[in-house]
Amino acid sequence: MDDRSGSGASPGSEPVPGSLLVAAPGLLDPNFRRTVIFMIEHRERGSLGVVLNRPSEVTVRDVLPSWASLSAQPRAVFVGGPVEAETALCLATVRTGHDPAVIEGLVRVRGPVVLVDLDTDPTMIGPSLRGLRVFAGYSGWDAGQLAGEIDRGDWIVVPALPDDVLSRQDGGLWGHVLRRQGMPLSLLATYPADVRQN
Repeated sequence: MDDRSGSGASPGSEPVPGSLLVAAPGLLDPNFRRTVIFMIEHRERGSLGVVLNRPSEVTVRDVLPSWASLSAQPRAVFVGGPVEAETALCLATVRTGHDPAVIEGLVRVRGPVVLVDLDTDPTMIGPSLRGLRVFAGYSGWDAGQLAGEIDRGDWIVVPALPDDVLSRQDGGLWGHVLRRQGMPLSLLATYPADVRQN
């Protein structure tokens, strides 16, 4: 079944491709503090996702100039996570009416969100895309590791919206995603960045 809404989970559920991991306020690891991770893969052998709200100082034009015009604002390469920082991953959203299954170079993650093969000619797939985001590195977990972190309360699993992938709210995405969950999760959006300032 094709879930065109792109929502991959309900709050508190297991992560699935297309769901979000929102860092709990108490998660202080500098790699993941106040991050929102879009899940690309979740299997028994492990899980993989990218951080949506960590733009770098590097622009897409600097490293992948042929893809720059398709990149969503801000046109930065985002830090997808601490694993294989030299590896580039690309997520995009497909325009309504375009089927990624018949477009070479695209692999559906969930709904209109796709992985883009950056070796593909961008002029061939560009007209099918609403926009894309390039990530340096990714966030990865071995078998059972992510489940343990969720059980410990490090992550909140919530539905994703397709627009989350292209969101300009890099600084405010964490609070934005929590606020739209309703009570009581929405209250976490007001949690101070530094409790000493509360």
